[in-house]
Amino acid sequence: MKKFYEKNEIWFAVIFIIVYVVGTALADVFSDMIGVGKSITVAYTFALSIFLLVWIFKSGLKEKYGLVIPKFNFKKDLFYLPLLVLISVNFFFGARLNANALETVLYVLSMFAVGFLEEIIFRGLLFKAMAKDNLKVAIIVSSLTFGIGHIVNLITGNGALVATILQVVYATAVGFLFVIIFLKGGSLLPCIIAHALVNSTSIFSAQDESILWMQLVTAGVVIVVAIAYSVYLIKAQKEKAQKE
Repeated sequence: MKKFYEKNEIWFAVIFIIVYVVGTALADVFSDMIGVGKSITVAYTFALSIFLLVWIFKSGLKEKYGLVIPKFNFKKDLFYLPLLVLISVNFFFGARLNANALETVLYVLSMFAVGFLEEIIFRGLLFKAMAKDNLKVAIIVSSLTFGIGHIVNLITGNGALVATILQVVYATAVGFLFVIIFLKGGSLLPCIIAHALVNSTSIFSAQDESILWMQLVTAGVVIVVAIAYSVYLIKAQKEKAQKE
């Protein structure tokens, strides 16, 4: 595995994306077949997370993939307050229980694992592999693949058409923001935590996918906050570089 990784990091990342996306989709299907949502998914995502985490640490790649304390200035980085806005997105229209106790717990656990996996795979493996040759292309591809990857929700029947399209758009914007945060602070931990919390709290959202204006408000807020914060961080980074 290490030899294959060293030989071609991009293909290594692509294979992990396929394993993650296809495996998680199938796990969701099997979970629904046995009548307990996310029951198989939580086992699969946690197993894949542990496998990837152990491999990264054994290979001495924790710094490369951002599993370190971020280098940031609380004040200059706005205390990460824009991330709090993104984390609260699922409660814009209130909160409610959308599943029984067991399925809620399984959903939350699986979404924490998904948050970790998607950040390590898209912002870690794929982005780092491509950034060696072209940083700008790496940023674009990492953001787009992360956003487009959410189409799987439509394929597996976990989302309506309009809601999924909007999710793809704002996920791309968030993906771009997370790349910038990773570049600026050298750590994926803020992105992993924010991503995991956004995913896991969606089970408590009172938002109705059949009501278009709710979808548009949520997507609009996420896109504006993600892009605005990205621009701010990029500008702050340039000013810091000029001073140095």
